[in-house]
Amino acid sequence: MLRISQFKILLSEYVHVLDCPFQSLVLTSYKFSFSLDALDRTESDEFTIKGCGTVDETAPSLTRISDSSYRAGESIGFRIPGSFTSRASFFLPADNVSATSVTDSEEYRLEKVLKNAAMEDTTVILTTLNEAWAAPNSVVDLFLESFRIGDHTRRLLNHLVIIALDEKAFSRCLALHTHCYALVTQGVDFSKEAYFMFPDYLKMMWRRIDFLRVVLEMGYNFVFTDADVMWFRDPFTHFYKDADFQIACDHFSGKPDDVGNRPNGGFNHVRSNNRSIEFYKYWYSSREKYPGLHDQDVLNNIKNDSFIRDIDLKMRFLDTSYFGGFCEPSKNLSKVCTMHANCCFGMESKLHDLRILLQDWKNFLSLPPAQKISSELSWRVPQNCSLDSLRHYAPPPMNIEQLNGHRGLVEIL
Repeated sequence: MLRISQFKILLSEYVHVLDCPFQSLVLTSYKFSFSLDALDRTESDEFTIKGCGTVDETAPSLTRISDSSYRAGESIGFRIPGSFTSRASFFLPADNVSATSVTDSEEYRLEKVLKNAAMEDTTVILTTLNEAWAAPNSVVDLFLESFRIGDHTRRLLNHLVIIALDEKAFSRCLALHTHCYALVTQGVDFSKEAYFMFPDYLKMMWRRIDFLRVVLEMGYNFVFTDADVMWFRDPFTHFYKDADFQIACDHFSGKPDDVGNRPNGGFNHVRSNNRSIEFYKYWYSSREKYPGLHDQDVLNNIKNDSFIRDIDLKMRFLDTSYFGGFCEPSKNLSKVCTMHANCCFGMESKLHDLRILLQDWKNFLSLPPAQKISSELSWRVPQNCSLDSLRHYAPPPMNIEQLNGHRGLVEIL
């Protein structure tokens, strides 16, 4: 029996999605029926495939046959392998997606992905992925590995949805994971490495905030995590039960309700309710009040606004002892839940230190139980991601258009 992920890989290869430029997409639709013999029922599903090449008018789509495998039907489509036995969830971008909205058809697809991944309390784990971070042996591989080697974190992969920002990231997601969703913004290329505070970086961050608002409006709680956050323990027991919005920090003051904490948008837990939805709308609209700033800096500017108090949003900041990062590492490996490769510029520096981080965790896991409690073993990172390296990091030069309205990078370096 094929796994869902294997089904997706085969399907992708048959329609040549893996190396497909957008301008040569060919659209075709499929309807699947799924015989769930163990449950004594049948489910149907419809989805759209965008693939490269030409449509073969003699090639059939798929229909269910009595033995629950799949074979040729009688409608037009691409040629597909004749035998599949797993239910498929295959989602690709809608044709007309604006930078600030999700179309009805895309929302329908998103709802199906979220429903399949949700926990019993409608919570999902979300991350975003572009081509640069999706490359083999890159960030996404380390991200998924952390779940597999973490303490009671492997099961959380069942609730992880990867939001792909470009076609190649989506194809790689299908090869690696079960729950994938393609979010494409017309006129914006999110596929390359987005250097901190460059225009494409800002667009990507604000697209993310608007998308998360949509998820909340659909009734789903979420944990958003950057893909460079390594998951070592189940974090849910360390979330505040009464908080609407709780977020990791670059630096933690010791008080979870202290608005003086410096938030980091790479990891947060949000409950879906009227307060959180209104907050995300306000956060997104505040980009116009603070042009040229990214989402974290805008949040830092608005976190004490009267609007936040008026809607009675319960905001909490997460302790870096449990939710650490390279800015302020969690020193105690017996407590740490997540570690974020923040305060780090450049892909090579990030990958170098993340690999050391994972090896440090494996070394800790190899200790006998008694030694784990008493061990003084700690992280060997940051190394290439040290603050000193930030001062010497030189991203590619920007042209005049990119420099227009840009600020922040020079201030940090």
